[in-house]
Amino acid sequence: MTIRAKFRCTEQKLMYGATIRYAFTPQYQPDVPEDQKYERTTPQGELWMVVDNPAATFELGQDYYLDLIPVSAPEPAAEA
Repeated sequence: MTIRAKFRCTEQKLMYGATIRYAFTPQYQPDVPEDQKYERTTPQGELWMVVDNPAATFELGQDYYLDLIPVSAPEPAAEA
């Protein structure tokens, strides 16, 4: 099962060097029809991550989709 959530970047904090900590919160606006389905599946939450890649940036105040997709178990390594 895949779950899609809509999160807004609410914080950018320079940690050290080019490393940035980003915080996100679920986004829901009652007058936006698309948001009504996200409010039912992800009404509350928080997400933060530390990014050490200058090419990977998030804009403060911008909304982002977060897709949660199960990962299949890796195949066992073949014995030699």
